[in-house]
Amino acid sequence: MQVIHKEEVQHRIDSWQDQDLYVHLEMTMGAYAAHFDSNKQPAANFLTNAVVRYSHGTIAGDGPFYRVGLKMDHGWIYTEGLTEWDETDADQLILAGHDAQGKLVVSLQLSREPF
Repeated sequence: MQVIHKEEVQHRIDSWQDQDLYVHLEMTMGAYAAHFDSNKQPAANFLTNAVVRYSHGTIAGDGPFYRVGLKMDHGWIYTEGLTEWDETDADQLILAGHDAQGKLVVSLQLSREPF
């Protein structure tokens, strides 16, 4: 994965507008966080292979943390804390945010095919 190139990600978001896409959305604050620090509240969510279609999408932020919003007919998908992307597959948009230890905190993935 590479540091996010905002203009390239925006171009990919724009090119997939008004198309049915599969989405993978994940966030974790560490399922076992409380084992290491009882003051930390573990939190996580996971959604995969839901079909979405957005009419407008944007990436915002000045780095190192970015956010993406995708406007759908009946709501929004919003992800914040993104730091890297995988630019190697033109048929998928894979965005992720990692913490200082390199652990995954958040991801947003879009694809024309199921994950």
